[in-house]
Amino acid sequence: MASKMCQKSSQLPLTFLIPRFCLQFAPRRGIKSISKPRPNRFNRDPNLPLLESTTAAALERKRFTIPLRTGALGTKRGMTAMYDPDGRRFPCTVVQMDRVQVVAHKTRERNGYFAVQVGSGWKHPSNVTRPLLGHFAEHKVSPKRHLVEFRVKDESGLLDIGKIIGASWFLEGQYVDARANSRGMGFAGGMKRHGFSGQPASHGTSLTHRAMGSAGQSQGGGSRVYPGKKMAGRMGGHQVTTQNVKVVRVDDEKGLVVLHGSIPGPDGCSVKLSDAVKKPWPKVPTHLLAAQPATDPVSDTA
Repeated sequence: MASKMCQKSSQLPLTFLIPRFCLQFAPRRGIKSISKPRPNRFNRDPNLPLLESTTAAALERKRFTIPLRTGALGTKRGMTAMYDPDGRRFPCTVVQMDRVQVVAHKTRERNGYFAVQVGSGWKHPSNVTRPLLGHFAEHKVSPKRHLVEFRVKDESGLLDIGKIIGASWFLEGQYVDARANSRGMGFAGGMKRHGFSGQPASHGTSLTHRAMGSAGQSQGGGSRVYPGKKMAGRMGGHQVTTQNVKVVRVDDEKGLVVLHGSIPGPDGCSVKLSDAVKKPWPKVPTHLLAAQPATDPVSDTA
């Protein structure tokens, strides 16, 4: 009868008899992709370098995703429909721009990044705090109801303070990203808020058909509900971005920008429009760009 040691050694793979240093040169089998990755402006090289923690390195990573020019603020007026040349009807959203004006700048030397502060609307001075009134008075701009910052790539995107941005800032046929606070729906259950399937309709289920069920383990999971657990709660009321929205029509006289399809937010909400990040930058006329020379902020030392 063979010993137990001999029985165990007979069950080992053949690599057991090969010296360990020879296994380093043996070919390794794995799953290889038959299609090469398509290059784009977000992933310039498959052999990406290690991330650096400097400010200059952070700007270098974002240089292809930060827009060249500032965005604009608008008010969502509602939805309507239009017809294309082929006679097909498509939905569209009307956004109106009300006294959109450049209020201030953010520069690399002072703030660490380039941005344009844009205001829209009008607010009575008695309803504005004194620090904010001083901010408007310093830049000789009337009090605005809404103030928003838009990041720009470099100094060439800084418009003159006090410049009015009209509806013609966007061109017909270009794509924009629309950001707004979604419509608030109040307290909602798990089925409406997260798409839960609910409890069975029969087999002993009573008064809990739309309940979410178990919220976690008992002793094995620490006798607690983990943070971030999907449960019933307040739904909506947070910022939502709709990308690649096409500009169908522009009416500079009335300050209207008509967008293809729907955008987030209820009627009357404030909407931030900027050039689409995932589309080529639009070729705008020279009078829509700042007259300041362009500089590369990445070349400066952090």
